[in-house]
Amino acid sequence: MRLLLVGINHRTAPVELRERVDFQTGGIERALQELAGRGVALEAVVLSTCNRAEMYAVCEDVGAARADLVSFISQFHGVGHEDLVPHLYDAADLDVARHLFRVAAGLDSLVVGEPQILGQVKEAHQIASEQQVVGPLLNRLFHASLGTGKRVRTETALASGAVSVSYAAVALAKKIFGDLKGRNVLVIGAGEMGKLTARHMKSQGVRQVTIISRTMAHAARTAEAIGGSAAPWDEMDTVLGASDIVITATGAVAPILTKAHIDAVMRPRRNRPLFVIDIALPRDVEASAGEIEQVFLYNIDDLQATVRDNLARRSGEVSRAEAIVGEEVERFGAWFRSRGAIPTVVALRQRFEAIRRSELERLDFKVASLPPEARARVDEITHLIVEKLLLTPTEQLKALGDSDTVGAYSEAITRLFGLEAQQAAEQQVEADAERERGAGRVEPFRRPQNRPR
Repeated sequence: MRLLLVGINHRTAPVELRERVDFQTGGIERALQELAGRGVALEAVVLSTCNRAEMYAVCEDVGAARADLVSFISQFHGVGHEDLVPHLYDAADLDVARHLFRVAAGLDSLVVGEPQILGQVKEAHQIASEQQVVGPLLNRLFHASLGTGKRVRTETALASGAVSVSYAAVALAKKIFGDLKGRNVLVIGAGEMGKLTARHMKSQGVRQVTIISRTMAHAARTAEAIGGSAAPWDEMDTVLGASDIVITATGAVAPILTKAHIDAVMRPRRNRPLFVIDIALPRDVEASAGEIEQVFLYNIDDLQATVRDNLARRSGEVSRAEAIVGEEVERFGAWFRSRGAIPTVVALRQRFEAIRRSELERLDFKVASLPPEARARVDEITHLIVEKLLLTPTEQLKALGDSDTVGAYSEAITRLFGLEAQQAAEQQVEADAERERGAGRVEPFRRPQNRPR
């Protein structure tokens, strides 16, 4: 069996094409079932995120399976073959493992080390498992990838520190408040940056996220997208007074929150801190507002400085993460290569066991007088001898470095020990038994009728 990967990502395809081949939109479950119905992929997993759409498969013929997967992606999403193919990449066998392990580790992400991808890899495998389209090979591959991702996160600092403005905002808020659970968040502005920051705040378990925009319809749409609520512009002071965290991201040409404005809001708060994140350009909040006691004001320059520092720190961890990926690929590769030797190992063990039992039966008359305990001991000793004889060749065969060598050694062992004849005999016995089962459906015994004399 061979491993195959076909996909596109943020490096090979523009966002417009990635949106067209988003399996989340088309339905991953439906895609897996339709792919399974084609019969070329024996196992399959679909990994679909905003930055990638990848299909992992187990197949017998890599060339035929690759063509089928490309055709399937094109047909499933209604994207022309000529529009799709220039942006695709593919890999086979251990190159598939290396790619997936790097993905799970966050090394192949748009933002290196981003934390969400490990959960997305786990979810992709879980969906395929629920659809019953994975088997031993992809199960082992994806479990190994999750283990790799966890090692990178625990043994390196690749995932530490915010490397986007929105993540930096969350990190700074946690420095001030600690746990963000139960906090109220106000987002002023319904644009993408404000929405993204609000979504990250939401993921921290805040109590409420309220969106305010000059256009109520825009605020309502953004609130619905993140699971928050919307409020009209003229209620800003009321919502501001009840908030712990304020994110400003409007397109205003002049500050919308002055020092006097925030000072008036803070008076009835009784020293309750207010964290303000101004990520707008030009600024939405007067810089002097940060002078007010219990007001913590950060602008986009502060956040970007944090991002730059964290990115520099992460870059030093990439080589350590790549080394971990290399170790895990080698470990998976040893298991993957050993699979080619399994049929030979099983046949060899069956051959030795058949000889052992045959000899015990032939010499049965010599041990017939022994008590049952002694006969059981003879059986145990001969079994252990066979196990010890097979231990070294079994380990050596499984540890061979490449599939060609495994094939050569397997063929030599098969010829030396006559395993082909044994397998042929076993197949003949099975065929005979099947015929007997079919022929066994005979009419019940009937007493012959008396013939007239």
